[in-house]
Amino acid sequence: MTATVQNSRISLIGAPTDVGAGTRGASMGPEALRVAGITQALAAFGVDVKDCGNLAGPTNPDQPAVDGLRHLAEVHAWNSLLHEAVYAELKADRLPIMLGGDHCLAIGSISAVARHAREQGKTLRVLWFDAHADLNTATMTPSGNIHGMPVACLCGHGPQPLNEIGGHVPAMQPGAFRQIGIRSVDEGEKLFLRQLGIEVFDMRYIDEHGMRAVMEKALAGLDANTHLHVSLDVDFLDPEIAPGVGTTVRGGPTYREAQLCMEMIADTGLMASLDIVELNPALDHKNQTAELAVDLIESLFGKSTLCRIHA
Repeated sequence: MTATVQNSRISLIGAPTDVGAGTRGASMGPEALRVAGITQALAAFGVDVKDCGNLAGPTNPDQPAVDGLRHLAEVHAWNSLLHEAVYAELKADRLPIMLGGDHCLAIGSISAVARHAREQGKTLRVLWFDAHADLNTATMTPSGNIHGMPVACLCGHGPQPLNEIGGHVPAMQPGAFRQIGIRSVDEGEKLFLRQLGIEVFDMRYIDEHGMRAVMEKALAGLDANTHLHVSLDVDFLDPEIAPGVGTTVRGGPTYREAQLCMEMIADTGLMASLDIVELNPALDHKNQTAELAVDLIESLFGKSTLCRIHA
């Protein structure tokens, strides 16, 4: 097999923390993905795979929120480490895959991707596969968990230390996001999504129009000057097929709908960085969610039943 991605030099970066989440366990996600064979699956495409190991950040203090934010110092430390690690791999002309860990880590990884895209003069597009909009702020959040805030932080609406990771505020513009599979949005987020102009394909839209039409819209306008980043929260999937997450929401995409998403991304050949987050082995059944995540990643890299040629 030949990989259909922008870069055939791959770097795996483990970020074993759940400091941004309300449920413990996502810190074990990187190792579950390794056990499920992510390295071997990628190597089968003939790519150069380097496992950079796990970052070492602060432990989870498991404390209540302070001023609407839980574990701000620890979240900042983890994301600062991750920003530098992802940026270093991009500068070395490699495709970074962040193995999470909870979704607060997208602040570090995507701010690094945005920084690199600016320096390269490229347009950034972020495909955000998630059950949640992750656009909460300290004043809107019902929980204080920062894994519900990364989109707000990346758009410059989080706490100052998180907004400033990478040195550019905002790290990116809201118009670069395409959110897919959304089905759990807090009241404050609904208005904020509209105000920021983030393009959202929620499950009702998917039900009404079909996943193919959604992905065609989400991928519209991409070209060779686009840095395409995929942020895959495994709670995007229906919990019937992906139980190993801490924030399950019923009514998510089916296995085939998820595969179609990944296959259509692979068809572009433009994916240049990837996050896999919120995998919680403590809630999984015999590592099936990690194995499904690896299966989807294989499709992102071009595994398909047929070899399709696109004009």
